[in-house]
Amino acid sequence: MRDDQLPDLDDDLEDDIALADEDEDENEDEDTEGHKSAIIVVDVQRDFCEGGSLAVQGGADVVAEIAELLRESADDYDFIVATRDHHIDPGDHFSDTPDFVNSWPRHCVMGTEGAQFHPNFDPTVVEAIFDKGAYEAAYSGFEGLADTQNLEDWLAERGVTKVDIVGLATDHCVRATALDAVRAGLTTTVLLDLTAGVARTTTDKALRQLRDAGVSLVGSPIVTG
Repeated sequence: MRDDQLPDLDDDLEDDIALADEDEDENEDEDTEGHKSAIIVVDVQRDFCEGGSLAVQGGADVVAEIAELLRESADDYDFIVATRDHHIDPGDHFSDTPDFVNSWPRHCVMGTEGAQFHPNFDPTVVEAIFDKGAYEAAYSGFEGLADTQNLEDWLAERGVTKVDIVGLATDHCVRATALDAVRAGLTTTVLLDLTAGVARTTTDKALRQLRDAGVSLVGSPIVTG
């Protein structure tokens, strides 16, 4: 065969490479659409920080550090959401003689200053706020609603498969939110440096439960109690 009868291999190779690049781009788009990430900011409210009715020591500093993370690294997440204790009449969740296990002093009552986000936190960066506990005890952010939609459905609707969790308190609402995130099938990480625990014993127990559930733990929580 003469040289002028040989197929143009360069053109064929270029076509193959172009098709491969297109397939790769399509696959990347599909992966991006189906694997989005969110950060869940748990209960960074006045009543859970110093000066509040159910304060976690170190809470205000943690809130400030969360705010700094969101200022500097918001682009690391597709979505930023927050949860909020928002009590109206939660029954025996409130008590004048609380046991601090199932009953607590009055806190985060709707319409009070204590229910507001701590001033160190800027809620304008948040895309949705999930309120929980209006008429009963609620610890997990997945028990909350934004309008009428729960957190699990909100995340699923947007293709979120991975969440980072920060906030207050490590051994209560952060713990419950992380466990429910795993139950919802989400890849879950708690950024412990951006949490604060109420007490050492309950925080250590919570960390064991989270590890056993498959939650990734990064850093160490603030615990002064």
